[in-house]
Amino acid sequence: MDELIARVSAAIGVDAGVARTAIGHVLAFLRKELPDGPVAEFMNQIAGAHQAADEAAASGESAGGLLGGLLSGGLMGLATKLNALGLDMGQIQKLGHEVFGYAESVLGKEKVREIANSVPGLSQFL
Repeated sequence: MDELIARVSAAIGVDAGVARTAIGHVLAFLRKELPDGPVAEFMNQIAGAHQAADEAAASGESAGGLLGGLLSGGLMGLATKLNALGLDMGQIQKLGHEVFGYAESVLGKEKVREIANSVPGLSQFL
């Protein structure tokens, strides 16, 4: 996880804490959308991935409110959570590229494509 945090931090220009939380939100989203298969395999191979996702999911639940409830689903919900960390759309796209690039080095290109093809709109972040 440390290597991924360092990559994301450098790519999007944020400190390691923000990078870890952002990665956690992405992992929590993927785990919720695709709990089995390549996502589970990826998270099981990255020390600290489940913990980061759990912490991000818990922080997302406490952010709640009416607007949070309306925008909490799908990629829009993920983008809202990442915006709340101070990330703009360009940074969010770079975050996606880094996370999926790292996942490709762990899982291989085919399994990353399987993940991307399973969630509408996710392929734009590859």
